[in-house]
Amino acid sequence: MTEKTALTPATHTTPPAKFSHGVKKGNILQVAGQVGFLPAVEGQAPTPAGPTLREQTLQTFANVQAILEEGGASWDDVMMMRVYLTDVDHFAEMNEIYNAYFEAAGLKAAPAARTTVYVGLPKGLLIEIDALAVLS
Repeated sequence: MTEKTALTPATHTTPPAKFSHGVKKGNILQVAGQVGFLPAVEGQAPTPAGPTLREQTLQTFANVQAILEEGGASWDDVMMMRVYLTDVDHFAEMNEIYNAYFEAAGLKAAPAARTTVYVGLPKGLLIEIDALAVLS
């Protein structure tokens, strides 16, 4: 039986509750919901990348990617992503950012499946993303 391993990149703080930023077991890697917090600074509370959807989305992608890489995965290994938005009016803008990001990423595999849902997040946060990757 394969051991389950918690993943916390150096860019991330210790989770505030009993969960892992990422978990890998065998060739499955689950990335917990990530938000647009800037990389961790010792002794400082996490802060959002900025007030705009663009800033937060790009930082959220960076945070998800850091966990993927910590587990030996890449965007090409991602099978499913869920995007959580706080405002339905952000959907079109998020799609533009999303499409441009993954076009620039130069994916070699088919893009991941995706679901977008609308939620409440802590004040100031506009987007959260989680991902499921299957490594070769």
